[in-house]
Amino acid sequence: MKKFIADTGITFANINDGDGDVFARFNVPYQPAWVFVARDGTATTTIGVLSEPELERALSRLANS
Repeated sequence: MKKFIADTGITFANINDGDGDVFARFNVPYQPAWVFVARDGTATTTIGVLSEPELERALSRLANS
């Protein structure tokens, strides 16, 4: 996993969920997936690739919630 992150230049946070507990908690069946957690603790899971504009919109919605 560390080699993949280094090779691809990923700069956002990643987790190693070897036992699948985090994926199960947020209903993530496979990668890529995004889990956006609002200030009130509610989580929205998005499965699939997000373009940069899509990610920016999702983060703006989250910041304004």
